[in-house]
Amino acid sequence: MPTTAPEDQYTAEPFVPDGADLPALRRAAAGCRGCPLHRPATQTVFGAGNPHARVMLVGEQPGDQEDRQGRPFVGPAGKLLDRALAEAGLDPADAYVTNAVKHFKFTRAEPRKRRIHKAPSLRETHACGPWLAAELAAVEPELIVVLGATAGKALLGSSFRVSQVRGTVLEEEIHGRPERLVPTVHPSAVLRADDREQAYQGLVADLEVAAHALG
Repeated sequence: MPTTAPEDQYTAEPFVPDGADLPALRRAAAGCRGCPLHRPATQTVFGAGNPHARVMLVGEQPGDQEDRQGRPFVGPAGKLLDRALAEAGLDPADAYVTNAVKHFKFTRAEPRKRRIHKAPSLRETHACGPWLAAELAAVEPELIVVLGATAGKALLGSSFRVSQVRGTVLEEEIHGRPERLVPTVHPSAVLRADDREQAYQGLVADLEVAAHALG
C-alpha cells in the first residue's frame, strides 16, 4: 500500500509545535508540507512584526515579492497598507502582519513569464488554519484587522462577505478565543480599483475604526 504524502492530507496540524513561541513557529513553518502549495513556492512566508502587538493584520497570501523575500507585505500592497495605517493613527511598526495562507499560489501564462497571483481555495486556506491559530495564541492581539475576503472566510467562515461588515467591530470566537475583529478590503484591491483614491480613503476610514476600537 503506498503511503499518502503529507500534502495530500491538506492540514498543517502535524507541522505545528504545541505551545511554541513565534520564533519556534517560524522555524517549524519553514518545513511545512501541509498542502501542495509548498511545492512551487520559493519558501514559506510566515508572519512578522511586533510579537506583543495589540493589533494583528491578516491578509490572503504572499505575493511575488513576499515569496522571493520571505516576509509578508513587502510588495506594493504592503507599502500602501503601511501608509494607510499611519494615516489612520496606527503605527505599522507596532503591528503584527500575517496571511491566512503561507505559500504563494500562482500561475504562469507562459514558461519563464511573470508569476500571476491565483486565489487560494477554501481547502488550502483551511489547511493553513493551524498556523494562524498558533500565531493568534502566541501574539494574543487585542484586535484583528481582516484584510479581504479570503482572510475573512479563513477566520469567520465561508459565508463572510467583506462588503457587508467592513468598517465595523465584530466580536467572535476564533480558534477557541474571544476576539474583536475589524474587516476591510485587501490593499491589493485598492491598487486594482478604478477610483484608487476613493478606495484608499475607504481603507483608511476602516482602519480609523480599528484605531478607535483600540482606544
